[in-house]
Amino acid sequence: MSPLRGSTQLDSETANRLLETAVANLQREYPVHWTRHLTGPADLVPHRTLHPVFAGSYDWHSCVHQTWLTVRLLSAFPELPGAPGAGEVLTSLITPEGCATEAAFFRGAEGKYWERPYGWAWLLALDAALEGTQWSVAPIADAIRDRWLEWITVAHLPVRVGTHGNTAFATGLVLDAARAKGDTELAHECESAAVRWYFADTGYGGFEPDAADFLSPALTEADLMRRVLDSAEFGHWFAAFLPDLDTDRWHGLREPTQVRHPNDLYGAHLAGLALSRAWAWRNIATALGDHPYTKPAADAAEAHATMGWEFVFGYDYAIEHWLGTFAAYLELATS
Repeated sequence: MSPLRGSTQLDSETANRLLETAVANLQREYPVHWTRHLTGPADLVPHRTLHPVFAGSYDWHSCVHQTWLTVRLLSAFPELPGAPGAGEVLTSLITPEGCATEAAFFRGAEGKYWERPYGWAWLLALDAALEGTQWSVAPIADAIRDRWLEWITVAHLPVRVGTHGNTAFATGLVLDAARAKGDTELAHECESAAVRWYFADTGYGGFEPDAADFLSPALTEADLMRRVLDSAEFGHWFAAFLPDLDTDRWHGLREPTQVRHPNDLYGAHLAGLALSRAWAWRNIATALGDHPYTKPAADAAEAHATMGWEFVFGYDYAIEHWLGTFAAYLELATS
Protein backbone atom coordinates (compact mmCIF):
# COMPACT_ATOMS: atom_id res chain seq x y z
CA MET A 1 0.00 0.00 0.00
CA SER A 2 1.76 3.15 -1.17
CA PRO A 3 1.33 6.47 0.61
CA LEU A 4 -0.97 9.12 -0.83
CA ARG A 5 1.41 11.36 -2.71
CA GLY A 6 1.25 15.04 -2.05
CA SER A 7 3.59 17.76 -3.24
CA THR A 8 7.29 17.06 -2.82
CA GLN A 9 10.35 19.24 -2.40
CA LEU A 10 12.80 16.42 -3.08
CA ASP A 11 14.27 17.32 -6.45
CA SER A 12 17.81 16.37 -7.47
CA GLU A 13 19.35 19.59 -6.13
CA THR A 14 17.73 19.11 -2.74
CA ALA A 15 18.64 15.43 -2.75
CA ASN A 16 22.29 16.31 -3.30
CA ARG A 17 22.23 18.76 -0.38
CA LEU A 18 20.75 16.04 1.82
CA LEU A 19 23.37 13.59 0.61
CA GLU A 20 26.28 15.95 1.28
CA THR A 21 24.97 16.68 4.77
CA ALA A 22 24.46 13.00 5.54
CA VAL A 23 27.94 12.02 4.36
CA ALA A 24 29.51 14.78 6.45
CA ASN A 25 27.51 13.59 9.44
CA LEU A 26 28.66 9.99 9.05
CA GLN A 27 32.27 11.10 9.35
CA ARG A 28 31.79 13.57 12.22
CA GLU A 29 32.59 11.82 15.50
CA TYR A 30 32.22 14.78 17.87
CA PRO A 31 30.14 16.02 19.54
CA VAL A 32 28.84 12.61 20.54
CA HIS A 33 25.98 11.55 22.79
CA TRP A 34 26.54 8.06 24.14
CA THR A 35 24.51 6.50 26.95
CA ARG A 36 25.98 3.29 28.33
CA HIS A 37 25.88 1.04 31.36
CA LEU A 38 29.45 0.84 32.66
CA THR A 39 30.59 -2.01 34.89
CA GLY A 40 34.13 -0.75 35.44
CA PRO A 41 37.02 1.36 34.09
CA ALA A 42 37.66 -1.13 31.29
CA ASP A 43 34.36 -0.07 29.73
CA LEU A 44 35.65 3.47 29.24
CA VAL A 45 36.68 3.10 25.60
CA PRO A 46 36.18 5.42 22.61
CA HIS A 47 32.81 5.19 20.93
CA ARG A 48 34.33 3.94 17.68
CA THR A 49 36.01 1.01 19.46
CA LEU A 50 32.64 -0.66 20.00
CA HIS A 51 30.87 0.91 17.04
CA PRO A 52 33.32 1.26 14.17
CA VAL A 53 30.56 1.41 11.54
CA PHE A 54 28.19 3.86 13.25
CA ALA A 55 30.26 6.27 15.35
CA GLY A 56 29.32 9.51 13.58
CA SER A 57 26.30 11.79 13.42
CA TYR A 58 26.10 12.56 17.18
CA ASP A 59 24.58 9.23 18.30
CA TRP A 60 24.38 5.64 17.10
CA HIS A 61 20.78 5.64 15.88
CA SER A 62 21.25 8.90 13.97
CA CYS A 63 24.34 7.48 12.30
CA VAL A 64 22.39 4.39 11.30
CA HIS A 65 19.54 6.33 9.77
CA GLN A 66 21.85 8.86 8.12
CA THR A 67 23.42 5.81 6.48
CA TRP A 68 19.92 4.71 5.44
CA LEU A 69 19.41 8.20 4.03
CA THR A 70 22.63 7.99 2.04
CA VAL A 71 21.73 4.59 0.61
CA ARG A 72 18.18 5.60 -0.32
CA LEU A 73 19.35 8.79 -2.01
CA LEU A 74 21.96 6.88 -4.02
CA SER A 75 19.24 4.47 -5.10
CA ALA A 76 16.69 7.13 -6.01
CA PHE A 77 19.16 9.63 -7.51
CA PRO A 78 22.19 7.63 -8.75
CA GLU A 79 23.55 10.50 -10.86
CA LEU A 80 23.92 13.02 -8.06
CA PRO A 81 27.21 14.94 -8.05
CA GLY A 82 27.92 13.70 -4.55
CA ALA A 83 27.23 10.06 -5.35
CA PRO A 84 30.81 8.87 -6.02
CA GLY A 85 32.15 10.39 -2.80
CA ALA A 86 29.21 9.04 -0.83
CA GLY A 87 29.90 5.54 -2.13
CA GLU A 88 33.54 5.82 -1.08
CA VAL A 89 32.53 6.84 2.45
CA LEU A 90 30.08 3.93 2.74
CA THR A 91 32.80 1.53 1.61
CA SER A 92 35.24 2.92 4.16
CA LEU A 93 32.75 2.54 7.02
CA ILE A 94 30.78 -0.62 6.23
CA THR A 95 33.53 -3.21 6.44
CA PRO A 96 33.36 -6.91 7.38
CA GLU A 97 35.58 -6.27 10.40
CA GLY A 98 33.50 -3.32 11.57
CA CYS A 99 30.24 -5.20 11.16
CA ALA A 100 31.65 -8.14 13.13
CA THR A 101 32.59 -5.81 16.00
CA GLU A 102 29.15 -4.17 16.03
CA ALA A 103 27.44 -7.57 15.87
CA ALA A 104 29.49 -8.86 18.81
CA PHE A 105 28.33 -5.87 20.87
CA PHE A 106 24.67 -6.61 20.18
CA ARG A 107 25.11 -10.28 21.00
CA GLY A 108 26.64 -9.33 24.35
CA ALA A 109 24.85 -8.44 27.56
CA GLU A 110 24.60 -4.71 26.85
CA GLY A 111 23.23 -5.34 23.38
CA LYS A 112 20.11 -6.94 24.82
CA TYR A 113 18.53 -3.53 25.38
CA TRP A 114 20.85 -0.80 24.07
CA GLU A 115 19.15 1.32 21.36
CA ARG A 116 15.93 -0.70 21.68
CA PRO A 117 13.64 -0.18 19.81
CA TYR A 118 14.44 2.94 17.75
CA GLY A 119 18.02 2.21 16.76
CA TRP A 120 17.27 -1.47 16.18
CA ALA A 121 14.42 -0.56 13.84
CA TRP A 122 16.55 1.80 11.76
CA LEU A 123 19.29 -0.82 11.49
CA LEU A 124 16.84 -3.37 10.13
CA ALA A 125 15.44 -0.74 7.76
CA LEU A 126 19.00 -0.03 6.58
CA ASP A 127 19.63 -3.74 6.08
CA ALA A 128 16.59 -3.95 3.81
CA ALA A 129 17.64 -0.83 1.90
CA LEU A 130 21.08 -2.34 1.24
CA GLU A 131 19.61 -5.35 -0.60
CA GLY A 132 21.11 -5.47 -4.09
CA THR A 133 23.92 -3.01 -3.30
CA GLN A 134 27.63 -3.65 -2.80
CA TRP A 135 27.35 -3.03 0.96
CA SER A 136 26.02 -5.25 3.71
CA VAL A 137 25.37 -4.95 7.43
CA ALA A 138 24.02 -8.51 7.61
CA PRO A 139 25.99 -9.60 10.71
CA ILE A 140 24.62 -6.67 12.71
CA ALA A 141 21.12 -7.17 11.30
CA ASP A 142 21.17 -10.85 12.21
CA ALA A 143 22.12 -10.05 15.80
CA ILE A 144 19.51 -7.32 16.13
CA ARG A 145 16.83 -9.45 14.47
CA ASP A 146 17.41 -12.08 17.15
CA ARG A 147 17.24 -9.45 19.89
CA TRP A 148 14.08 -7.98 18.38
CA LEU A 149 12.33 -11.36 18.37
CA GLU A 150 13.42 -12.06 21.96
CA TRP A 151 11.90 -8.75 23.01
CA ILE A 152 8.75 -8.36 20.96
CA THR A 153 7.38 -11.85 21.54
CA VAL A 154 7.12 -11.19 25.28
CA ALA A 155 6.50 -7.41 25.33
CA HIS A 156 3.08 -7.21 26.93
CA LEU A 157 2.54 -3.44 26.77
CA PRO A 158 3.52 -0.74 24.26
CA VAL A 159 5.42 2.49 24.89
CA ARG A 160 3.33 5.46 23.79
CA VAL A 161 5.81 8.34 24.02
CA GLY A 162 6.66 10.77 21.22
CA THR A 163 10.39 10.03 21.30
CA HIS A 164 12.80 7.14 20.76
CA GLY A 165 11.04 4.61 22.97
CA ASN A 166 7.85 4.65 20.88
CA THR A 167 7.03 1.05 20.01
CA ALA A 168 4.56 1.74 17.19
CA PHE A 169 7.02 3.66 15.01
CA ALA A 170 9.82 1.16 15.48
CA THR A 171 7.53 -1.81 14.84
CA GLY A 172 6.26 -0.20 11.64
CA LEU A 173 9.82 0.24 10.36
CA VAL A 174 10.70 -3.35 11.19
CA LEU A 175 7.50 -4.70 9.66
CA ASP A 176 8.23 -2.89 6.39
CA ALA A 177 11.80 -4.21 6.41
CA ALA A 178 10.65 -7.78 7.15
CA ARG A 179 8.12 -7.70 4.32
CA ALA A 180 10.70 -6.26 1.93
CA LYS A 181 13.08 -9.11 2.72
CA GLY A 182 10.40 -11.82 2.80
CA ASP A 183 11.06 -12.53 6.47
CA THR A 184 7.67 -13.99 7.38
CA GLU A 185 8.58 -14.83 10.98
CA LEU A 186 9.71 -11.31 11.78
CA ALA A 187 6.70 -9.82 9.99
CA HIS A 188 4.30 -12.10 11.85
CA GLU A 189 5.66 -11.13 15.25
CA CYS A 190 5.40 -7.43 14.40
CA GLU A 191 1.81 -7.87 13.22
CA SER A 192 0.92 -9.85 16.33
CA ALA A 193 2.41 -7.20 18.60
CA ALA A 194 0.52 -4.43 16.79
CA VAL A 195 -2.78 -6.20 17.36
CA ARG A 196 -1.89 -7.11 20.95
CA TRP A 197 -0.88 -3.57 21.83
CA TYR A 198 -3.30 -1.38 19.89
CA PHE A 199 -6.29 -3.14 18.34
CA ALA A 200 -8.58 -2.52 21.32
CA ASP A 201 -7.73 1.20 21.55
CA THR A 202 -10.71 3.54 21.25
CA GLY A 203 -11.38 7.17 22.11
CA TYR A 204 -7.77 8.38 22.19
CA GLY A 205 -7.35 10.75 25.11
CA GLY A 206 -3.73 11.84 25.01
CA PHE A 207 -2.55 15.45 24.92
CA GLU A 208 -0.15 16.16 22.09
CA PRO A 209 2.49 17.27 21.58
CA ASP A 210 4.93 17.20 24.45
CA ALA A 211 7.74 19.73 24.19
CA ALA A 212 10.32 17.24 22.88
CA ASP A 213 8.12 15.07 20.65
CA PHE A 214 9.35 14.16 17.19
CA LEU A 215 6.66 11.48 16.80
CA SER A 216 2.94 11.61 17.43
CA PRO A 217 1.89 8.78 19.75
CA ALA A 218 -1.57 8.76 18.14
CA LEU A 219 -0.47 8.89 14.52
CA THR A 220 2.42 6.42 14.81
CA GLU A 221 -0.07 3.96 16.27
CA ALA A 222 -2.51 4.55 13.42
CA ASP A 223 0.30 4.32 10.86
CA LEU A 224 1.21 0.90 12.25
CA MET A 225 -2.37 -0.34 12.35
CA ARG A 226 -3.02 0.59 8.71
CA ARG A 227 -0.19 -1.82 7.88
CA VAL A 228 -1.91 -4.78 9.54
CA LEU A 229 -5.62 -4.15 8.86
CA ASP A 230 -7.42 -4.09 5.53
CA SER A 231 -8.92 -0.79 4.37
CA ALA A 232 -12.44 -1.38 5.69
CA GLU A 233 -11.28 -2.69 9.04
CA PHE A 234 -8.77 0.11 9.41
CA GLY A 235 -11.48 2.68 8.64
CA HIS A 236 -13.63 1.34 11.47
CA TRP A 237 -10.66 1.16 13.84
CA PHE A 238 -9.48 4.68 13.02
CA ALA A 239 -12.93 6.25 13.39
CA ALA A 240 -13.22 4.67 16.84
CA PHE A 241 -9.67 5.61 17.82
CA LEU A 242 -9.93 9.30 16.78
CA PRO A 243 -13.66 10.02 16.72
CA ASP A 244 -14.86 13.31 15.19
CA LEU A 245 -11.55 13.92 13.46
CA ASP A 246 -12.86 16.93 11.53
CA THR A 247 -13.95 18.82 14.66
CA ASP A 248 -12.08 21.37 16.78
CA ARG A 249 -11.22 18.63 19.25
CA TRP A 250 -8.41 17.44 17.00
CA HIS A 251 -7.26 20.81 15.66
CA GLY A 252 -3.90 20.41 17.43
CA LEU A 253 -3.33 17.07 15.71
CA ARG A 254 -4.39 18.25 12.26
CA GLU A 255 -2.42 21.52 12.33
CA PRO A 256 1.39 21.79 12.65
CA THR A 257 2.91 22.84 15.96
CA GLN A 258 5.07 25.96 15.89
CA VAL A 259 8.82 25.33 16.11
CA ARG A 260 10.12 28.12 18.33
CA HIS A 261 13.66 26.90 19.07
CA PRO A 262 15.02 24.91 16.10
CA ASN A 263 18.64 25.32 17.25
CA ASP A 264 17.93 23.63 20.57
CA LEU A 265 18.57 19.88 20.72
CA TYR A 266 15.07 19.21 22.04
CA GLY A 267 13.25 22.18 20.54
CA ALA A 268 14.33 20.90 17.13
CA HIS A 269 12.32 17.75 17.73
CA LEU A 270 9.13 19.62 16.82
CA ALA A 271 10.44 20.10 13.28
CA GLY A 272 10.76 16.34 13.05
CA LEU A 273 7.28 16.01 14.46
CA ALA A 274 5.91 17.99 11.50
CA LEU A 275 7.58 15.62 9.04
CA SER A 276 6.65 12.42 10.85
CA ARG A 277 3.05 13.57 11.20
CA ALA A 278 3.08 14.37 7.47
CA TRP A 279 4.02 10.83 6.44
CA ALA A 280 1.62 9.30 8.95
CA TRP A 281 -1.27 11.45 7.69
CA ARG A 282 -0.40 10.58 4.07
CA ASN A 283 -0.36 6.88 4.81
CA ILE A 284 -3.57 7.10 6.83
CA ALA A 285 -5.35 8.96 4.03
CA THR A 286 -4.34 6.30 1.51
CA ALA A 287 -5.33 3.45 3.80
CA LEU A 288 -8.75 4.98 4.50
CA GLY A 289 -9.71 5.03 0.85
CA ASP A 290 -13.26 6.32 0.39
CA HIS A 291 -13.86 7.50 3.95
CA PRO A 292 -15.10 10.76 5.52
CA TYR A 293 -11.74 11.24 7.21
CA THR A 294 -9.64 10.89 4.04
CA LYS A 295 -9.67 14.58 3.12
CA PRO A 296 -8.89 15.88 6.64
CA ALA A 297 -5.98 13.43 6.77
CA ALA A 298 -4.66 14.43 3.35
CA ASP A 299 -4.97 18.15 4.16
CA ALA A 300 -3.13 17.63 7.44
CA ALA A 301 -0.36 15.79 5.60
CA GLU A 302 0.22 18.69 3.23
CA ALA A 303 0.24 21.30 5.99
CA HIS A 304 2.76 19.34 8.06
CA ALA A 305 5.01 18.53 5.09
CA THR A 306 5.20 22.18 4.06
CA MET A 307 6.16 23.29 7.54
CA GLY A 308 8.62 20.46 8.22
CA TRP A 309 10.66 21.13 5.09
CA GLU A 310 11.28 24.70 6.26
CA PHE A 311 13.74 23.44 8.88
CA VAL A 312 15.72 20.83 6.97
CA PHE A 313 18.54 23.21 5.97
CA GLY A 314 20.09 26.28 7.54
CA TYR A 315 20.21 25.23 11.18
CA ASP A 316 23.07 23.88 13.23
CA TYR A 317 24.13 20.35 14.05
CA ALA A 318 21.36 20.01 16.64
CA ILE A 319 18.93 19.54 13.77
CA GLU A 320 21.05 18.65 10.75
CA HIS A 321 22.48 15.45 12.25
CA TRP A 322 19.09 13.77 11.89
CA LEU A 323 16.26 15.80 10.32
CA GLY A 324 17.24 15.12 6.70
CA THR A 325 16.36 11.48 7.26
CA PHE A 326 12.81 12.42 8.22
CA ALA A 327 12.43 14.65 5.15
CA ALA A 328 13.65 11.89 2.84
CA TYR A 329 11.56 9.25 4.59
CA LEU A 330 8.50 11.39 3.91
CA GLU A 331 9.25 11.31 0.18
CA LEU A 332 11.06 8.00 -0.38
CA ALA A 333 9.55 5.47 2.02
CA THR A 334 7.63 2.86 0.06
CA SER A 335 5.61 1.11 2.74
